[in-house]
Amino acid sequence: MADEGGFSHVAAKIPPGTHIALYVPTLAGGGAERVMLKLAGELARRGYTVDFVLNKRQGAYADHLPAGLRQVVTLQRRSKWQARLTVLRAFPGGWKEAILPVLLARTPVRNLRYVASLAEYLRRERPDVMISALFYANLAAIWARQLAGVPTRLVVSQRNTLSQLIAEGVESRRAAWRWRYLPALLNRCYARADRVVAVSDGVGDDLARMIELDRHKITTLYNPVVSKKLTQRAAEPAAHPWFVSADCPVILGVGRLEPQKDFHTLLSAFALLRARRKVRLVILGEGRLRPDLEARVQELGIGNDVRLPGWVDNPYSCMRSASVFVLSSAWEGLSAVLIEAMACGCPVVSTDCPSGSREILDDGRCGPLVPVGDAAALADAISHVLDVPTDATVLKQRAADFSIEASTDRYVDCIASLLS
Repeated sequence: MADEGGFSHVAAKIPPGTHIALYVPTLAGGGAERVMLKLAGELARRGYTVDFVLNKRQGAYADHLPAGLRQVVTLQRRSKWQARLTVLRAFPGGWKEAILPVLLARTPVRNLRYVASLAEYLRRERPDVMISALFYANLAAIWARQLAGVPTRLVVSQRNTLSQLIAEGVESRRAAWRWRYLPALLNRCYARADRVVAVSDGVGDDLARMIELDRHKITTLYNPVVSKKLTQRAAEPAAHPWFVSADCPVILGVGRLEPQKDFHTLLSAFALLRARRKVRLVILGEGRLRPDLEARVQELGIGNDVRLPGWVDNPYSCMRSASVFVLSSAWEGLSAVLIEAMACGCPVVSTDCPSGSREILDDGRCGPLVPVGDAAALADAISHVLDVPTDATVLKQRAADFSIEASTDRYVDCIASLLS
């Protein structure tokens, strides 16, 4: 379904120099930011005029901006009260939907303090198309275009499973009331975009259900993930010594140390597996759950065989050398690290989480899928893949469907359909 959405392959009809803006709040080290950087770089390489627009030029990827950009635009922040007034001006008929999830909330206002400056950018530069990512940035883009009164076509992209984001927000008691009222706001606002994009069919289905938007108005466009640089970096020496030694299989996990990634279940599965065979585990990533995970390692008595070295600059060399890559997430949008591991030829195991993993693994053809949170099933699946690894050629062929070139082709087709 990834090519659906009411357009066909007409990319050649977009002239070189078409002005495209990409907007994210910061360059924090998340998947959405990385995807937007890859997309921007490939669009620029193809001869389009590309602006990268940011609230703040900061984050783990601040030094990873691609070559060929026309400009990197840093927006100006307004006060919280100015931000609230700006939203009311841009969304005069929707104050009831906006008041709880946005106008009276702290974090959304922090993001929306840049709406007025984004509107000024649109009036000044008048890009042909703007693509935004992350839902508060999507709201900012929608309202900024409304204020600017320009013909810029707007593509908003949903990167994660909305129902899971809302459930996490409610369960954590972080302004639970704000999360409950968010779907009604997104329903009113996303309808104003020229195109709503989801990174997987599962994310699109969930979004349509949660905000009561016609599913046919949501286009699935897979993220640009696999690049030639990834393949080159995978050939470099592994970033951890356990991957150099061949005396023991090494299981690899990669991701933020946050509840979504559910590394607690991976640790429990590893403890079960370690009780019956010699094996090691490396988890690359950083986050607020590090103390909890380190404590859990000690509780399970697996400290000699588990390492949490934090972020590494080149995880791909570890993926190439690992015996199995495991995605233990409770939910995803479209897991880039799962695709990257496959591109490196590493056998994979994944939870059958909402959403994306089943699509990536082609209903299990490219690796086993296990229930979320089931440590015993995860341990059994890892053991099976250690004994009968999936052929690397099959994995790499499937990963090629998520290449930067293939994904950018689809985005260009989408843009062409909006400008034709």
